[in-house]
Amino acid sequence: MTKLAAVTRDEWIASFSRRAGVEAPTVEEIRKLLELAGTAAHSSERTAAPLACWIAGRADMSLTDLRAVAAGIGSDDRGAARPGGPAA
Repeated sequence: MTKLAAVTRDEWIASFSRRAGVEAPTVEEIRKLLELAGTAAHSSERTAAPLACWIAGRADMSLTDLRAVAAGIGSDDRGAARPGGPAA
């Protein structure tokens, strides 16, 4: 079995960003993305976390606003649309 070389999270993200042709997130953006992921993971199934971050990357909202939206999601609004936005 081949042992993979260990890289840090930041090294991995820098390499992935470069290969994807996008700018790597700043330290502050990383903090906010991890907070968003934590909110999603603790409010639903854990798999909601990476999907929430993917949606965040496509949304035209700040990470702070997106986290507030995520924190407001409850079981009583399954599938509710964002005001002015498309239905989920």
